[in-house]
Amino acid sequence: MNRQANPKTRTGKATTTKKIFSRETSVSTTIFADPAIVWALLTHASDFPRWNSTVTSMKGEIRRGGSIELKSTLDEKRTFKLKVKEFVPEKRLVWGDAMGSRIYTLDQGTEGGVLFTMSEKIGGPLFPLFAKSIPSFDESFERFAADLKKEAEAIQRSKK
Repeated sequence: MNRQANPKTRTGKATTTKKIFSRETSVSTTIFADPAIVWALLTHASDFPRWNSTVTSMKGEIRRGGSIELKSTLDEKRTFKLKVKEFVPEKRLVWGDAMGSRIYTLDQGTEGGVLFTMSEKIGGPLFPLFAKSIPSFDESFERFAADLKKEAEAIQRSKK
């Protein structure tokens, strides 16, 4: 089990740890759906805006070495140009840029289902200079996790 998946963060409530040169936000929730359903939602870029209220646009291919362009509700004027750094089907997905990486993990949930964890660490030597201009990710992470849970569980129910 990954280190972010502790009982305090499994509730879908985001936590943020701030340091001088970095900031890390994470959220975990149990999703009662097959890992294949959750993975499919996380890896179809063009479908993100349909189910995810935090993403306004996403283009590209979510695959190992792929590139994506993402626009989010945190800053709708900015396009984030990201590279897919890791791609382990139904287990782990990492994308990011020079500032940081977003990590998605799927683990076996203790109550059944899938334990979904999303974390993002941003930072570097110049981070203290612009840290105050970067909005909090907590609400966005909580909405992302809730949206993913809702969509995956709805798909799972429709298959029964």
